[in-house]
Amino acid sequence: MAALARVSRLLLAGAPRSPLGRRMSAAAHAEAGAAQTWKILTFVVALPGVAVCMLNCYLKMQHEHERAEFIPYPHLRIRTKRFPWGDGTKTLFHNPHVNPLPTGYEDDH
Repeated sequence: MAALARVSRLLLAGAPRSPLGRRMSAAAHAEAGAAQTWKILTFVVALPGVAVCMLNCYLKMQHEHERAEFIPYPHLRIRTKRFPWGDGTKTLFHNPHVNPLPTGYEDDH
């Protein structure tokens, strides 16, 4: 292992310096500036944007929602076979306040 390290040091020490090395270091310096820009954008734009969206969701949740009148359209809530869970008429993520069954809301029966 030590021999491999010595050989690689000899090969690298004997290699002529190229301007490519300088360009690569300049690119690394430019990338550090880009990283700083993204860091500033994260704290100034992204995190306040997430906070505003969370506030909007919280305020919308505070309002009492009126549910829509049930209209039995023939092209909606078609059940050709029963669901394999529960009583077979409710969807997997059924909410009785918001999602009507094919015959109407559960509370209206």
